[in-house]
Amino acid sequence: MVAQLPALRRYALGLSGSVPAADDLVQDCIERALRRMDTLQGEDKMAGWLRSILFNLFIDGRRQMKHRGESVQLEVVENSPGPGPQPDREHEAQQVLRAASLLSPEHRQVLMLVGVEGLSYREAAAELGIPVGTIMSRLARARDQLRAQLEGGAPAPPKILRFGRLS
Repeated sequence: MVAQLPALRRYALGLSGSVPAADDLVQDCIERALRRMDTLQGEDKMAGWLRSILFNLFIDGRRQMKHRGESVQLEVVENSPGPGPQPDREHEAQQVLRAASLLSPEHRQVLMLVGVEGLSYREAAAELGIPVGTIMSRLARARDQLRAQLEGGAPAPPKILRFGRLS
């Protein structure tokens, strides 16, 4: 489990867009995993199992935030540095994280699995229990939306098939 921590942290950071939130997600994930170790179906499936737990925790947190609203500690606001010059790479990384945070959780999840963690389409599809075509479609939409955000334009909302018609 310890060997999975760096990849798990990267995944959490990509989903949450915040280092403190990512650290909290990883900690909660490991805690839940240790409590539910009996549900692991083989050590070779540990990485996917942990990512699944982490993603579910992320979604649960988003649902709770919708009901409660987001809270920020006063010290964080008072002690946060104002906008100032940043190295280009750090600035670019923050822009990408900000743009990724605007993606739906499903699109962000696929982007992280394939783009960051390096899973093949087939591996990501098996881990998420969805068809390879869905992985390819979500990844293409995620990349298009990211590109549009980074180029300064707002992407068109994705068309979703509902009850046999586009909405």
